[in-house]
Amino acid sequence: MSRLSWISTFWISSVLSLLFMGLVGGQLGLKMGLQAVQAISCSRWSTPSDQGLFQDGDIIIGGLFNIYYNPPTIDHDFTQLPRYNACTGLQNLPLQYVYTMVFALEEINHSATLLPGVKLGYRIHDSCAIALWGVQAALSLVGGNSTSCDSTALLNSSILAKILAPLSVPLVSYTASCSCLSNRLEYPNFFRTMPSDFYQARAFAQLAIRYKWNWIGTVAINTNYGLSAIKEETQGAGVCLSFTEILNRENIVSDSRRAALTIQASTAKVILIFAWYTDVWELFLQLGNINVTGRQFLASEAWSTSGDILQDPVTRKVASGVLGIAIRSSTIPGFENYLRSLKPSNRPDDMFLRKLWENVFGCRPVVTPFSTYTALPPCNGTESLEGIQHPFTYTSQLRVTYNVYLAVYAAAHALHSLLCPIRDSPLGENSSTCFFPKDIKPIELLQQLNQVNVTTPQGESFSFHGADITPKYDLVNWQNTPEGKLKLVLIGRVDGFDIHLNESAIQWSTGSNQVPVSVCSEGCAPGTRMANRKGEPVCCFDCIPCAEGEISNKTGSPQCDRCPLEFWSNAEKTACVPRQLDFLSYNETLGITLTTVAVSGVAVTTAVFVVFIYYPSCFFFQQAAFGISFVLCVSCLKVKTIVVLAAFRSARPGAEALMKWFGPGQQRGSVCIFTCIQVVICFIWLSLSPPVPQPDLQIPGLKVTLKCAMVSVVGFSLVLGYIGLLACTSLLLAFLARKLPDNFNEAKLITFSMLIFCAVWVAFVPAYVSSPGKYAVAVEIFAILASSYGLLFCIFAPKCFIILLRPEKNTKKHLMAR
Repeated sequence: MSRLSWISTFWISSVLSLLFMGLVGGQLGLKMGLQAVQAISCSRWSTPSDQGLFQDGDIIIGGLFNIYYNPPTIDHDFTQLPRYNACTGLQNLPLQYVYTMVFALEEINHSATLLPGVKLGYRIHDSCAIALWGVQAALSLVGGNSTSCDSTALLNSSILAKILAPLSVPLVSYTASCSCLSNRLEYPNFFRTMPSDFYQARAFAQLAIRYKWNWIGTVAINTNYGLSAIKEETQGAGVCLSFTEILNRENIVSDSRRAALTIQASTAKVILIFAWYTDVWELFLQLGNINVTGRQFLASEAWSTSGDILQDPVTRKVASGVLGIAIRSSTIPGFENYLRSLKPSNRPDDMFLRKLWENVFGCRPVVTPFSTYTALPPCNGTESLEGIQHPFTYTSQLRVTYNVYLAVYAAAHALHSLLCPIRDSPLGENSSTCFFPKDIKPIELLQQLNQVNVTTPQGESFSFHGADITPKYDLVNWQNTPEGKLKLVLIGRVDGFDIHLNESAIQWSTGSNQVPVSVCSEGCAPGTRMANRKGEPVCCFDCIPCAEGEISNKTGSPQCDRCPLEFWSNAEKTACVPRQLDFLSYNETLGITLTTVAVSGVAVTTAVFVVFIYYPSCFFFQQAAFGISFVLCVSCLKVKTIVVLAAFRSARPGAEALMKWFGPGQQRGSVCIFTCIQVVICFIWLSLSPPVPQPDLQIPGLKVTLKCAMVSVVGFSLVLGYIGLLACTSLLLAFLARKLPDNFNEAKLITFSMLIFCAVWVAFVPAYVSSPGKYAVAVEIFAILASSYGLLFCIFAPKCFIILLRPEKNTKKHLMAR
């Protein structure tokens, strides 16, 4: 009979990697020894897998594991009450978890310091990953030896935690890794010895950033384990998903075939898989069927150390180079010897051990009259596992197995703190005495788990931080051996957010140390920038050359940077180089042409000047003598026109005195005054704010022109405006002189010259402003030459023609003739 009226029950569940521990009360009479727990029947449902292992004790710890992986087919013909058949497909690792729990409990029962005088028993069930069976087993453990029917359609850690939260029943998980379970407000009764997926996903993101994988395909099991982890992995890591394939356990073959075809068609070379190892196994079989190789698979901890996939010759070629995150490996002294000592002859009612014997030795242990009949030959169950190489007895790298071990010890330490408080002995020494209260409340055990500080027999300490423990992972790599097999190689570790990786030890899917490339678009070379493609992920882009004056000096630049004003981009658009000084040179074609025209103009002007000196005639000498500049020339034309007009008007009665104001002295003085006004304007302008040489950096291009910058636009405008005023005045006087006698009528010549002069200088302003660099200087030279040649050809050329070729017309008699 049990020593407690209130039985403390702990459930270690692997339904979606869950460890559950519940404290319940109830009178329960149990026989000592190991026996089978018979199936608990329901009026509507039956769960054959409720058969399991049972051991009596003062306190019962219950465990629920996915020992079988192949769910039974449900009869949906509606001709009889629905009933499940038995599960098939024994899994070696979960079976090892079962005996880890048994080993840890036996180790605690033999401990003199942990729960002294208290014997722990166990009650273990197989859920076969069926929601109904898991819920039924959980409720049976919490409520006693019977349970009501439950219609829950989906069992996962969050739902189970919420179901038991009102009862304050604590749960401790050894494989539940969903980051959502860290929320203490929603799951105040949840604990785990498994790190949160948040850290695993962050490690994958760091690997993707390190190796520049921004185009990744994902395959996930249709649970929080897969979907939430992928969300964590891609957020903030600059990773784009080429595809996301979801695997459902109920349709694993068809879903795996679909996922395999997607992987084959995708351009992503790196595939992240968050799924249980049996699902990945099926996926790899489908990939092998269509001969898909060369993909770099990233493995979650659920399958990164799967010996079944490693040893399968069909999947070996597909799985080469797998890079995975694994739960930190540890050792449990004495555990391997314990496993190898197990025999059905010593545990006649252990149904799981009998099934293992059928798989390992190919025989049917006949140890009880209730042995299930199979076609296998009988054996007595005394065969030894010593020397047998089998995943069940492989203990050199214990990962999830060690989490189960820690979970049992966490439960034991919480119970020890509750039942065995430390008291001061009369001798001044601290000692613990265990006692059994009449009532153990679940909330009390929950409080003790929040404060538990576990030290295992190996000396390792850990405690819970909220729901979690300090995250620790191993980084593993699946490498080819000379024998053509795959082996698991440790290449680094993860401590929290820190990754310690031996990159030289990695063998990639390429079969070498060459890191695989998985990008949607190759990184843009220096000198170009990325331009996103419309409607596609940000990792897919085109490379656009940088504009003139902009550069990008690294691969994958999202934008081009503009060069400072004193610099310009080189031809490759990869660097800013100093801008080259450019000017109008005498050595280039444009400079030679303008120089030739200017020299020709000087020669023509000199020739006209010589002609006028050699052939002195009337008032033309005055104009030539003062034709030094535009103002001087225009002034001469203006004064000359005024004199002619005054001479003809003085012939009218009463206007004789008019000519005394336009004598030779007055004419020279007028020209001098007009010219001096321009001289004064120029002097004031150049004295106050003279033009300065300045590089014209506003004009794009590698070459920069050293221009004469107008500091005072007003001064330059006055100079041009004054010349324009004289030109317009001369044009008006030419209009007034249009009716003079033919020999004196120069209205046409003056008009043409002034029109050319005005047109050139009006067109000069926009042309000068819009011309870049040295071409602005060329425009200025052209304007000077054009206006100068206008005066030469329209005013002086006809006169030189008369002087040289028609000398008879160059006389006063001819001029005065009508």
